[in-house]
Amino acid sequence: MTVFALFAGIVIAAALYVLSRRWVGFTAQRPAEFDGKGPAFDLREHLSGPIQCEGVIYGPTGRVASRFVADMNGSWDGNVGTLSEDFHYDSGLTQARCWTLNLGNDGGVRAQADDIVGDGTGVVAGPSVMLRYRIRLAPSAGGHVLDVTDWMYLMENGTIMNRSQFYKWGIKVAELVATMRPKPMGISA
Repeated sequence: MTVFALFAGIVIAAALYVLSRRWVGFTAQRPAEFDGKGPAFDLREHLSGPIQCEGVIYGPTGRVASRFVADMNGSWDGNVGTLSEDFHYDSGLTQARCWTLNLGNDGGVRAQADDIVGDGTGVVAGPSVMLRYRIRLAPSAGGHVLDVTDWMYLMENGTIMNRSQFYKWGIKVAELVATMRPKPMGISA
């Protein structure tokens, strides 16, 4: 095999990988696929008040890397919301994040938080919310900046299913799956 043939094979494989992410699988979903479906996801209603969250983070090999529970609380003033998150990981570590969410009249969403690079952008469509953003990991986790595709799906009973995939240089390095639901009174993480 010549060097040219090897190089051409690598370029073709890389191009196929990039194209497959665009048209196949989780990151290929589009909000329009959820238009007209229900129940309607209203962030002001469904991300309001105390919220209980449980989740699992999978590493690059698909094995569980971490488990967590989180106390969340959402509040809104018109189309501007604040969602505070307090995570408790199975390792004993804790993490706090506070999102500011801005809803546009067209279903668009802008999201900011201290560990988000720039603004996250997304859209509400039917029972779903899609956000894309770049997150800077804590220095203890390497300080890497990862590209995130984050989908939330509202279920008929009011539970929100959340799935996020994290990429570095186009390679999936982690995945998060979590549930969120209104917290019963008197329960903490």
